Amino acid sequence: MLVKFFEKFQIILDNLIGPLEWIMLFLVIGGGIYLTIYSRGYPFLKIKDSFRLLFSKDNNVGISRFQALSAVLAATVGLGNISGVAIAIHMGGPGVLVWMWVTAIIGSTIKFYSCSLSVNIRTYNNDTILGGPMYYMTNGIKKWGKPMAIWFSIAGLFGVLPAFTANQLTETFVTVIDPSSQFLNIGDFNWKLIFGIFLAVITSFVIFGGLNSIVKASSSLVPLMVVIYLAIGITILIFNIEKIIPTFSLIFNEAFNLNAIASGGFWGLLILGVRRAVFSNESGVGNAPMYHGQSQTKLGTDEGLVAMLGPFFDTILVCTITGLIVLISGAYIGNDLNGISLTLEAFRTLFFGFGDVLLMIMVFVFGISTLFTYSYYGVKCFGFLTKPSWGKYYNYVYVLSIIISALVTVEIVVGIIDISFALMCIPNMIALLILAPNVNKEMKKRGWFKFKR
Repeated sequence: MLVKFFEKFQIILDNLIGPLEWIMLFLVIGGGIYLTIYSRGYPFLKIKDSFRLLFSKDNNVGISRFQALSAVLAATVGLGNISGVAIAIHMGGPGVLVWMWVTAIIGSTIKFYSCSLSVNIRTYNNDTILGGPMYYMTNGIKKWGKPMAIWFSIAGLFGVLPAFTANQLTETFVTVIDPSSQFLNIGDFNWKLIFGIFLAVITSFVIFGGLNSIVKASSSLVPLMVVIYLAIGITILIFNIEKIIPTFSLIFNEAFNLNAIASGGFWGLLILGVRRAVFSNESGVGNAPMYHGQSQTKLGTDEGLVAMLGPFFDTILVCTITGLIVLISGAYIGNDLNGISLTLEAFRTLFFGFGDVLLMIMVFVFGISTLFTYSYYGVKCFGFLTKPSWGKYYNYVYVLSIIISALVTVEIVVGIIDISFALMCIPNMIALLILAPNVNKEMKKRGWFKFKR
């Protein structure tokens, strides 16, 4: 009976995502291009300042810029880049990577504007900073801002549930460790339930400690794991250096396949690339501004420059390395592997037969850090819909959803997140386009460039 319910639920999700993904495509790509032109590309010219600003601070109120970026990367660098890329290749082939790169570059401008606004248009509740999309919508857009913020926050309650991370962490555990055959022989379903409870307990120890507990954990775990992952990934690519150029050739040939364009398949590939890139770096969704809005930064554009580093690290670097490894291994051809199972097989094939074990360890750390940081998004959304002091009660729903997510299929999980992210993206991108002049005024005031009236 439960299986039939999930099958019907999957059909509903498939019917909903179609129209929403076209709207998301228009807003993210179209809006991102507009913002890039509107900024005259100037934020990209200041990117070197991002690294300088990353380790400096303006005051002692709020979290540091490094902690804000680490928390955002903890939410994006991980299963979205390691498992999400494999899902994209499984569904759309090698060419999907090109559209992930394009979306990431455009997404950098989107993050610049959204995170600048999260600092410029924020309020305070006693000693608590209230920053993020729901606040720049409410305070920046007088007539429609509040309804847009409510829409965003309701969608956020579902979009930031730890469904994908908990599901793929469990799948990794079952695939690599295979406890049902080695230990008690009580079946995968029971082990998934047990592992889901284990994840819920570990997550509880951190998230109930609040924002400071989360950012301390993420800033300790994420930078080290990113370095280790890049080191192993680059080592694999060096060992297969003769295959890198042919693989890039394959990627671009598939991305601009004339037959696919003529048959209409090109647009499906483009949408898939945008969806997975948005899932990877969350540009346009509005998650990152919730952390960056808590930063010590005084000038919004400083925070915006730091936020631009996110898509570079999580999509341009991590997703590219993951995608190349999956393609070079050939693991995506001729089998039913998908998600983390596909990436595990690629690492096992190319890294001395035990790369899947190393990847499992890294995925576990990445996944745990994602579970920590995603909870805060839900706390912010629920706190806005009720009152800030009540936001913490969302954590109880969050912890319960970890256990449930460990048991369902990856297709259902991806469908829920894609729909929720699209529903979050719509009001957020509209708000960015309306409020963009606020950011440009600050850029002009700082003497970055002059605008014509």
